[in-house]
Amino acid sequence: MRAAAIFGPGSSEKDLKPFQKESNVTWLVGMPTDSKQADAILIFGGDGTIHRHLEKLVKLQLPVLIVPRGSGNDFAGALNLKRIRHAITAWKKFASNAPNVRTIDLGVITPGADSAGPAGAGESKPETQSSLPRNQKYFCCIAGIGLDVEIARRANKLPRWVRAHGGYALTLPQALCHFAPFPMKISIPDTAQPHGFVERTAKPTLLAAFANAPSYGGGMKIAPQAKLDDGQLDICLITDIDKFKLFCLFPTVYFGRHLGIPEVEYCQAPALRVETEHPLDVYADGEYVCQTPIELHVAREVLRVIVP
Repeated sequence: MRAAAIFGPGSSEKDLKPFQKESNVTWLVGMPTDSKQADAILIFGGDGTIHRHLEKLVKLQLPVLIVPRGSGNDFAGALNLKRIRHAITAWKKFASNAPNVRTIDLGVITPGADSAGPAGAGESKPETQSSLPRNQKYFCCIAGIGLDVEIARRANKLPRWVRAHGGYALTLPQALCHFAPFPMKISIPDTAQPHGFVERTAKPTLLAAFANAPSYGGGMKIAPQAKLDDGQLDICLITDIDKFKLFCLFPTVYFGRHLGIPEVEYCQAPALRVETEHPLDVYADGEYVCQTPIELHVAREVLRVIVP
């Protein structure tokens, strides 16, 4: 068997040693150029590293093992790969021909609002295209607009070790002081009209998260009901709320207990359109993607992942 290893910031070939104990595996360092070069890919890193490789991973259609070595490992956590030892266990099973490969969904962001609706919206078949149009981007965990973007921007400037140990929480107070609610309109597919959309909300908003996985920011369960294979994006909105109340609410997000707050709205949709009064930055998996307006949809069953 042949395997490729990709190393993100903070990881190196020494992290590969526990995985090299399987004697029937030969190793390649770096992304394969085609699917004939490897039988599996190991990515040593966090959500940002995975995000940057998603399009290539989808194109190759090789099983991928995530080894949680980043400052934020929420995607690995959603796959029950919370520790490196879990990844080692999963790899041993895979190397012994165990059937421990899942096929999961990814989110897709398209900059610009199109009256025809998001590309792929309403499609019943899984998307199997080898690559996205140039202006579209996959994401594995969560795309966000608003306060969480400001927090992510500030957290990304912190040293990597600090980011991995509560960096998001540390940046919250300063981000709150400099952030104001913004007008935002969300539209979701109208089930009564093919390719039609209906306005879901147009309230002043502090935070909007569009989730393929439950958590981001190192364990904040902003979308606790999100699943990687249900064909839906979970939408969590925090509307205009007193900043002190939001500061007190923030710790509950780590346990997914914020959904009962009146200012928190939660729903699901396979696709949606987001428009704001002024262009706002959109982050996904902790990385800058584009600015609003955007369209989002689910790409069904496009990534093969190795799980425990």
